[in-house]
Amino acid sequence: MALTLTLPTADGSLSPYALRGSVPAKPPAGVKFNRIAYSAAHVVADPLAVVDPWLQAAVDWDTTIAYRQHLWSLGLGVAEAMDTAQRGMGLDWPTSLELIRRSLDAAKDVPGALVASGCGTDHLNLDEVKNVDDVIRGYEEQMAAIEKLGGKLIVMASRALARVAKSPADYERVYDRILSQAKQPVVLHWLGEMFDPALAGYWGTSNVDAAMDTAVGIIAAHPDKVDGIKISLLDKDKEIAMRRRLPSGVRMYTGDDFNYAELIAGDGQGSEPMHGQSDALLGIFDAMSTRSLQHFAELFRLADAANVLEKPELAVQRMKTLLAINGVE
Repeated sequence: MALTLTLPTADGSLSPYALRGSVPAKPPAGVKFNRIAYSAAHVVADPLAVVDPWLQAAVDWDTTIAYRQHLWSLGLGVAEAMDTAQRGMGLDWPTSLELIRRSLDAAKDVPGALVASGCGTDHLNLDEVKNVDDVIRGYEEQMAAIEKLGGKLIVMASRALARVAKSPADYERVYDRILSQAKQPVVLHWLGEMFDPALAGYWGTSNVDAAMDTAVGIIAAHPDKVDGIKISLLDKDKEIAMRRRLPSGVRMYTGDDFNYAELIAGDGQGSEPMHGQSDALLGIFDAMSTRSLQHFAELFRLADAANVLEKPELAVQRMKTLLAINGVE
């Protein structure tokens, strides 16, 4: 018998809805995909922890790691402790490192599981950072801690570097030091000022094309140390232009910004197949928090139609709870 519930419609009325989708099929173990896709997975808060959530993070570690195991079972990699998922959203560096440790430990039991971990300078007090040497030491501290655990790095953009750098040469110096020491190829992350105003002028200029020249030059100087770069500029043409300029073997990772599906599909143009498409490093904020009940109802219908409700009974139960909270029963 089909599961049913009553859902609001766009015209403000209520209508019965019967689920008709099927449970999603997971890819066979060990299946190889033609793209790499990292998920910047969120953490699960411990609802029973006695803490001030504004001052201290309390993580439900078992549920958090279980979600990563679910992502690996779908063939996704995990981009751990990223700025779009945790850093700056409540997790300090010690807690982020503990998250990285637990994720890497769990990945050992999953053949082929991919984990890359955010390495930055967010533990530094910006008022105490006086020059690029301070930034280098900050990067090296997190780099050493992650690599000691056997982790692969995602070198995140640094607010501290954006604050003290005076020219593109300062960026070249910092990234040269970090890349030359990396134990395995890293992913670079260029986060635009539309996501973080403190990163305005990254790579030593406010001109995006000139900034791209610097970034591509840094990668070209260390092609064996760079797995790829993720850029978040909300400009598909800039991403495509940079993708075609990357050295052989270096990937372009797109985020779930505008046009991400088109960028992942690719245009087939480039000096090699890899540069005719983008891989993915997807991270999203709480994008569904301020939506209408009609929006959530339509999202539920679409999820059912797309066959992505892995546990339909649980999905119906939770949707009914949301409806009840809003006075619809």
